[in-house]
Amino acid sequence: MSNRTITFNELRKIKDALPSGSMHRIADELNLSVETVRNFFGGQNFEDGKSVGLHLEPGPDGGLVLLDDTTVLDKAMDILKEQNN
Repeated sequence: MSNRTITFNELRKIKDALPSGSMHRIADELNLSVETVRNFFGGQNFEDGKSVGLHLEPGPDGGLVLLDDTTVLDKAMDILKEQNN
């Protein structure tokens, strides 16, 4: 588990580049709800999903996202690498 800072727009680009079904795959592989994974990428359904340790700071390029835990992002990046091979 590590910390990372990324712009909100970068985070959304990663989400948008993921193939269909990736939110469910990430949720299954990390034993999280799909809504929690969606919340990681900017969703705000806290009735069905949990907060995922990200903090938004206003600024250019959608602002900065401070991630307390990069596990979901790391899994998303693994899926993108698979897709490009």
